[in-house]
Amino acid sequence: MTDPLSHLAAAGRFDHILVGGHWIEPLSRTTAPVVDPASEETIAQIVLATRDDVDAAVSAARSAFPGWSATPVAERARMLSRVHELILERAELLAQAISLEMGAAITFARAAQVPFAAEHVRVAAENLANYPFVHMRGTTAVAREPIGVCGLITPWNWPLYQITAKVAPALAAGCTVVLKPSELAPLSALLFAEIIGDAGIPAGVFNLVTGTGPEVGEALSAHPDIDMISITGSTRAGVLVSKSAADTVKRVALELGGKSPNVILPDADLARAIPPGVASSCRNVGQSCSAPTRMIVPRVKLAEVERIAAETAAQFVVGDPRDERTTHGPIANRAQFERVQYMIGVGISEGAKLVCGGGGKPEGLERGYYVRPTIFSQVTSGMAIAQEEVFGPVLVIIPYDSVEEAIAIANDTVYGLGAHVQGTDMDQVRAVAGRIRAGQVLLNYPAWDPQAPFGGYKRSGNGREFGIEGMEEFLEVKAMLGYEPG
Repeated sequence: MTDPLSHLAAAGRFDHILVGGHWIEPLSRTTAPVVDPASEETIAQIVLATRDDVDAAVSAARSAFPGWSATPVAERARMLSRVHELILERAELLAQAISLEMGAAITFARAAQVPFAAEHVRVAAENLANYPFVHMRGTTAVAREPIGVCGLITPWNWPLYQITAKVAPALAAGCTVVLKPSELAPLSALLFAEIIGDAGIPAGVFNLVTGTGPEVGEALSAHPDIDMISITGSTRAGVLVSKSAADTVKRVALELGGKSPNVILPDADLARAIPPGVASSCRNVGQSCSAPTRMIVPRVKLAEVERIAAETAAQFVVGDPRDERTTHGPIANRAQFERVQYMIGVGISEGAKLVCGGGGKPEGLERGYYVRPTIFSQVTSGMAIAQEEVFGPVLVIIPYDSVEEAIAIANDTVYGLGAHVQGTDMDQVRAVAGRIRAGQVLLNYPAWDPQAPFGGYKRSGNGREFGIEGMEEFLEVKAMLGYEPG
């Protein structure tokens, strides 16, 4: 079966949460609509759990922690490898779910959303199998141990990818988890929960509680029996979680917003540098926190950059996400659609040059949260569209007169999540990359690396995901002096 709605409805998943290995009815019968952004129609009703439901899930995770943390590394790695296999086996079902719940073009869901999510699980299993949990430093043993019960809060823009980026390393580390997926895009989370059970992960190790941020998210953040909170979301949400978690002094990992620069150096081949930059800024319809939405270019080449950028955007096919000809589906939900439209209006009012796109929906797409891919040029760093995260297919082009000025523009942001640098002189590319204040810098559009740590400077958050560092976020450090192994 490749129809996620029929599958989930038949299994009764929409009105149940997963606690202690059992799908149970939450204490509340309050529901929220799951809306297909391509049609603006409600396709399901998801149950909203309460704080008491969170208590039950945390208790189940706490009870499962001693057994799971003591499970041999090889056995944990084997079960994670099985999770990876099942994601690949059910890839089409998951891709259809993601396309329905947040509007990803089905071709993009198949090519990126699902396989990249699977990679996080494969990498976690691989890293676990080879990780030195104890090493000697003289006569002191330095051990890394699972931190305990972890509350994981994930967003709607990469719904499965962000779940596996947290759950897989947490389970690899020996932690147990309570996951709160976005109530706006819960379909792939429910399917993933089934995969966890089918892979043989013991009851209580993974628990899923659907609900809102103010109710379930806040309850997880403040819960005294949660040892760590990891959230991917807006900077505003990260601040609220941090404040809520402060009273219990739990570890907080934050992967938040971004306004990533893409520095086009003077020697860059524009025909090779500009099209991938435009495509990257609009990937996932611009709904990526690390999207390079500020293209910083030599002023003397501005006209040529504008021409190539407009030609690139003209090749995008905006439309029904289930149509395999579509490259860009709708914005994931109404609130975000309205935010993108508002920010396009702000850019126009600020006097930026509109290269292509603009407000309103594309012609012929009156129904659905569709946005016209939009490029502004002659933008200055003081403009709101150069400083605020739009989270839609909106690119701003900012000119510079010297490389020093380009670096200053790149760093002129409260964010520091991702960055790009393009050029032919690799010494200069590396030097510029080293001066940008961001957690991940991509040089000349390299292939995605699931082992590369990902996370932010400044208001883009703290902590790291992906790779070894992603697993170490879920580990405590213990020093045992005088250990002197025999």
